[in-house]
Amino acid sequence: MSFQQNFTAVGDNLALSSIIALIPILYFFWALAIKRMKGHIAGLTTLIVALLTAVLAFKMPAGMAVMSATQGAVYGILPIGWIIITSVFLYKLTVKTGQFDIIRNSVLSITEDRRIQALLIAFSFGAFLEGAAGFGAPVAISAALLVGLGFNPLFAAGLCLIANTAPVAFGAIGIPVIAVEGPTGVPAMEISKMIGRQLPFISFFIPFYLVVIMAGFKKAMEIIPAILVSGVSFALTQYITSNFLGPELPDILSALVSLFAMVIFLKFWKPKTVFRFPGEQEMAATVAFDAAVSSKKQYTKGQVFKAWSPFLVLTGMISLWGVPVLKLALTGHYEGSSAILKVVNSLGHALTFAPEVPALNNKVINTVGDAIAAVYKLEFLGAAGTAILIAAIITKYIMGISWKNWASIFGETLSELKFPILTICSVVGFAYVINASGMSTTLGMALAKTGSLLFPFFAPFLGWLGVFITGSDTSANLLFGNLQKITAESIGMNPILAIAANSSGGVAGKMISPQSIAVACAAAGLAGKESDLFRFTVKHSLFLVALIGIITFLQNTVLSWMIP
Repeated sequence: MSFQQNFTAVGDNLALSSIIALIPILYFFWALAIKRMKGHIAGLTTLIVALLTAVLAFKMPAGMAVMSATQGAVYGILPIGWIIITSVFLYKLTVKTGQFDIIRNSVLSITEDRRIQALLIAFSFGAFLEGAAGFGAPVAISAALLVGLGFNPLFAAGLCLIANTAPVAFGAIGIPVIAVEGPTGVPAMEISKMIGRQLPFISFFIPFYLVVIMAGFKKAMEIIPAILVSGVSFALTQYITSNFLGPELPDILSALVSLFAMVIFLKFWKPKTVFRFPGEQEMAATVAFDAAVSSKKQYTKGQVFKAWSPFLVLTGMISLWGVPVLKLALTGHYEGSSAILKVVNSLGHALTFAPEVPALNNKVINTVGDAIAAVYKLEFLGAAGTAILIAAIITKYIMGISWKNWASIFGETLSELKFPILTICSVVGFAYVINASGMSTTLGMALAKTGSLLFPFFAPFLGWLGVFITGSDTSANLLFGNLQKITAESIGMNPILAIAANSSGGVAGKMISPQSIAVACAAAGLAGKESDLFRFTVKHSLFLVALIGIITFLQNTVLSWMIP
């Protein structure tokens, strides 16, 4: 038995079908923002609502709907959940061994100002991790670092999600841009150029916006020189690399340039007043806080290097795992002649599995008449979480802890993350049901009907919706990229602009994506507080996607000379 997707399943009417397709999404918003359910409860009940909508309204066979949910749940465990587990584990290793006290001290030796710490870690370091790995690693690691420095966990998670807006479109070595070339036929380099003429405006703005959220407009103006150094260096590098080198390196190079520019700048400039969060002035008198900031406690360069070494090893491992030719070998798809890579390829092939999803594989037929493959994609060696685990194993030897203690900390991490992982599995399962039933495409087609005047403004909202549903800019581009192209051609809009707008708009949806919320909460120790984090980020998400909509609208009209 097969299932033919029908995007006008309800009353043979696109408008009515799209309203019904919105029900699971609106329910999820209600569950988190209004009802304030715990994340795993909101995720599981949203999955149930999505299953019922798919079966009753979109006529998807119940068995297929359930199996599509299992496909999403498996993806929620690997690679996404695996990244969270290993990231939090690595962070806990540094805490349990006392090394994070030295890390905290070294950051405070650069600056005690919370505003600048957020720019260094949430914005620059987070962007580097996004470029190298993606899939939740940047938010997980950056949020854990900020919490360790003394940031309020909710604030740390929210700031990292918002900061992650700037690099998402070029994340994981440019995969979102490279992937959309396939379904659209538009060269990745052309899409990269166009995104590189949209996102730098947002990247320039994000550091200022972050500090305003943290401390208000006046406090942001106090460190405007540092904000400009951070934003300008990142945005300028992002433009140059995306337009002249391609989509693979904008995040990594922009992040490194921004990070080093800030560190060098801070050697010559300091803010007149040190900003701390309300209540921290009193906290400064306590022994714990004073130990972190007191100039009496000095560490040698060797001690500081040792403390940071887990994250240096992590950076190296994630960067290696992102190298395209090595990634092919790690997943068993390398066909070159290198003897070393052939050995890695053999191991990668042995640890890569793609079993068919029972009762679903090639059973869903899209409107073109093509059967959609459905497999459980299990890449154990190629997963970024495995790179982080190897970094944690190397850290065991650097820190000199026993295997017993190492395993004990790992077990403690698993115990702490059981509910966040359940949340991630349920919300990714919800995304897969939405996609397999055709509901997501129904919503996309409805947005595409906004007309020649309004569509350029709403094109980014399509990408925003796609990332909210799938949690991935890559998936949103694959889902809606060709729809953007077809709609643009039908209304006289440049298709390159529309496809780029899908990716650029998607970056603003990342911070409210259910799986991103679950990842951030897991990393910051906020299990059960997903609703609070969602309420924190949703207004910023809508504001930023509207800005991208305005940029796209202007580039379609008065700024059309910016289109490559």
